[in-house]
Amino acid sequence: MEAGVPSARSRALAVLRVRSRALAVALLPAAAAVVLVAARATGRLAGEPWAAVTLVVCAVAALVLLLGGIFAAVVLRAGPAVTPTVPLSEAAAPDLYRLVRDLADRMDVPPPSAIALTPDCDSWLEDRTHAAHRRGGIAGGPQSAPGAAPVLVIGSPFLWWMRVAELRAVLAPVVAGTGPSAHPDIADARGFVRGLDAAVDVGGRRGLGWIAAPARLLLRLCRTDAAEMERGVAAAASDRAQGVDYGLRIVAQEQVGLAYAGWDRLLTRVALPAWRMGRWPAHLDAGVVSALTELSRRDRLAEGFTSRLGERPACDLLEQPGVIDEATSLLAARLFHGGPAEAGPEWSPVEWAAYPEEVVYRKWRAEAARLHAALDALAGPEGRPTGPGGPHGCAGPTASAGSASPAGAGSAAPASVAPAAAGAAGSPAPSGPSGAAGPATIEAADAAPHAVDGFAGPTLERVLGCLTNASGEGALGEALAGRLSADLAREERTADTAAGAGKARGADAVPLFPLQPPRSGRDLLADHVTAMVCCAAVDSAGAAPGMDWLDGPVLLVGGDRRSDLAPRVLCLVEDGDPEPLREWLSALGVRTEKPVRLV
Repeated sequence: MEAGVPSARSRALAVLRVRSRALAVALLPAAAAVVLVAARATGRLAGEPWAAVTLVVCAVAALVLLLGGIFAAVVLRAGPAVTPTVPLSEAAAPDLYRLVRDLADRMDVPPPSAIALTPDCDSWLEDRTHAAHRRGGIAGGPQSAPGAAPVLVIGSPFLWWMRVAELRAVLAPVVAGTGPSAHPDIADARGFVRGLDAAVDVGGRRGLGWIAAPARLLLRLCRTDAAEMERGVAAAASDRAQGVDYGLRIVAQEQVGLAYAGWDRLLTRVALPAWRMGRWPAHLDAGVVSALTELSRRDRLAEGFTSRLGERPACDLLEQPGVIDEATSLLAARLFHGGPAEAGPEWSPVEWAAYPEEVVYRKWRAEAARLHAALDALAGPEGRPTGPGGPHGCAGPTASAGSASPAGAGSAAPASVAPAAAGAAGSPAPSGPSGAAGPATIEAADAAPHAVDGFAGPTLERVLGCLTNASGEGALGEALAGRLSADLAREERTADTAAGAGKARGADAVPLFPLQPPRSGRDLLADHVTAMVCCAAVDSAGAAPGMDWLDGPVLLVGGDRRSDLAPRVLCLVEDGDPEPLREWLSALGVRTEKPVRLV
């Protein structure tokens, strides 16, 4: 018997004792009622008070039994949470199934009933035999049969980054967990804890506090024993897996840490900007290989890791790696960003080769348009933004009195600014710098007369002038940051409404796990100013959008990445000091007075 099994079994019995005591408490009034009725029937409790006492106790017992029966039914029938995964049939990965079954045979444990993938750097066993899962159509096949072995859930980045031998070593202790999981006491205790957790969720969602409160109490009473039971199960699984690739497992665990670091950077720096643009990278798992290779190249501690790439990758165990990659990439977008369940006109996949033009370019143009729309919204009657600090000397989209603009004072925004709202709202835009609408828009912007102070229209000079004069508490910078936050919040509410309509049409909902906390107004302002600078560099200095596997959107000048822009933008946004940015723009040859294309 492995180390940890006796401890796990004893803890499981402790959990079951909590269940037995709860049942005893629920039956206590009924037992008292039976005693009183029997005593009354045999004449041992004669007299008027005992008749009333017996009636009250019987009523209380009936009420407690009714409520206890409803509570027990909720605990038994409420479906425990099931992790959203991509199911992997044996036909789609016969070699992977053979590898897992071979591991189970070597460790003399039941093989997992099925395999599924998750867009995360983790692996575990998940029980999907609850009857509620079958009723709801969540589970199907052999994994949902009563008494079936748990499902093996594998992190999809492992399949693309790890070699076959490394994946085998990492999965060995996980697969070994099917042995202790088959123990009747441990399985019963786990089912009881999962049922209580599901009852808390049902009571909270439906406003049934009398169900949620006792479920929480029982969870607190068995929390320590349940945690120690799982530790015992893990210790038993690790002990059973000692003889399977133990030396290689130490090396493979290093790859787990590296995969987690690269996966996190790929999601937060590369995938997230695309998701916010209504696009989802269709091959995230293939991208993690490039990201981790780049991380290995930059990190001297990981110099030897790329030498493994000549060995057989674990994704070769799949019949159609590209199809599986696309499915897990869509699930990642749903889990971490809340995207729709299916691709559509406003939620389309993007290939890595098209990422700079389809995502980076559109992101910069949309943010530049949103920035100028915010400046326009803050403009006073004469086109001058009027934030908490009063006028700041930067003209809006309309010309002030005496301007040579043909539209006249107080007229609407120029045609070059008109598409800004559409771009900010995520409407289709040209796919790259060579879009069909580009040359005509630039020529129109170049031909449009400027306001007298030289800042009118969508120019970088207008932004520099506004933020230069906006330093200090309560100045335009704060008003502009607040306006951008409000605009983005409104766009997200519109997207949430559309997502809700999709769910009403039958799309299954998944829990949302945001990758980042909400951005502050200052961070949003810095991002939008950076986008405006990049647009100006593309339009007037021959720069181009690019992508870095670890940092996401980048500006390329002469084919080289420029990483020195961010600190200069922060000097402007946080300190109102434009000189470092102006020097950078001058060295690059960017014309700040030239109108920038916003679509």
